[in-house]
Amino acid sequence: MTDGFLTAALKKVGRALHHIVHPQHAEEREELDRLMNTVRTSAQSHADQLDKLMRQFEGVSSRMARDHDLRSLERRVEWLRDASSRQHHALAQALKFAEWEEELRVDERRLRRRLERVEKTNRPVLVGPWSGEVGFELLYWVPFVTWVLRKARVSPDRIVIVSRGGPRSWYAHLGGRYLDVLSYFTADEFRVRTEEKKKQRTMGPFDREIARRIIAEARLERPILLHPGLMYRLFFPFWKQKTTVRRIENYTTYERPTRPVCAELAGRLPAEYVAVRFYFSACFPDTPANRAFVETAVRGLTSSGHVVMLNTAFEVDEHRDYAPDRSTRIHTIADLMTPDRNLDVQTAVIAGAKAFVGTYGGYSYLAPLLGVPSLAFYSRREEFFAHHLELAERVFRSMNAGSFVPLDVANVDLLRLAMGVGAPVVP
Repeated sequence: MTDGFLTAALKKVGRALHHIVHPQHAEEREELDRLMNTVRTSAQSHADQLDKLMRQFEGVSSRMARDHDLRSLERRVEWLRDASSRQHHALAQALKFAEWEEELRVDERRLRRRLERVEKTNRPVLVGPWSGEVGFELLYWVPFVTWVLRKARVSPDRIVIVSRGGPRSWYAHLGGRYLDVLSYFTADEFRVRTEEKKKQRTMGPFDREIARRIIAEARLERPILLHPGLMYRLFFPFWKQKTTVRRIENYTTYERPTRPVCAELAGRLPAEYVAVRFYFSACFPDTPANRAFVETAVRGLTSSGHVVMLNTAFEVDEHRDYAPDRSTRIHTIADLMTPDRNLDVQTAVIAGAKAFVGTYGGYSYLAPLLGVPSLAFYSRREEFFAHHLELAERVFRSMNAGSFVPLDVANVDLLRLAMGVGAPVVP
């Protein structure tokens, strides 16, 4: 490359100086030689500079290549880091899912062992004792017990059901005997003993005491216990949203409660009425606004018909009933309800009503199961889990039960506006 550059340069210089080239004159020869030497020196200098530039270019190119390779390597390292992070996350999720699956299998194996024991013997089956909430009893416990006893083909003469408040009609489709906790303990004792533990995930001291007393007084010989803790462990993953509703569907059988016969209600109820049960709870707290709403709602109901209040004269839990002012169209039945019969009486009243109106919760579930339309109110949506409500609506649809409308009191005025009613619900 250097020789070619020198030759070209010399040719250019020769053409430029052809008019002074006279070889016959010594001085001209010397001048020409000097010029040629200068050109050669200059050309060599340029060639050297070009070689240096080429070496520098090659070095820069090499560094650029190295930088490119380095950047490429950095990108690959970053990609590998991201891939490793994704793989780690996926592995962690898989391990967690595997743990959940193992928990599910453990609970299912426990249930299968209990079913085998129930099915292979003729011993009595003690169902309960149930001391929890009405909503959980209706939506989960009774359907679970129904599934278990039918799966194990348990004859009614072996079944002893233990609950509280007298909801024997909720279990009537199973046959067997019904015994009530509040026949053995007062309402005050029951409230105090269950105040801290609402969910019966394990068999606590109070459950053990109930079971011992009932086994002794009913003379049950070595009964097999079907305790709510078995259901809680089985359904807990659904409540914690670790599994789908299929978990509930696989282990429940829903039946409509029968309408109980309550002779004491004869002559006490109007021919047509709305059953009402407003009580203050976490999702419907005792606030001035909620009290004003209930007063206006009950007043609105009495303006067009009769109302039967389901309030009791005693307390078995933390819920406090709303008591309206007296009116000729407001009927009460508190004097007919004893602690060990109150749920049976309320069930009979709801079954005969044209509608139920009250606080969102267990009683609002009972009405649709009895084929009665239900309008349930709440004011704090964040205080109850959506999957309970979604399951209830799913069950009611599958059973062609009564309509069920849960409603936030904040939306009532908008509903009235849409219906063409101008006056606000809350003064």
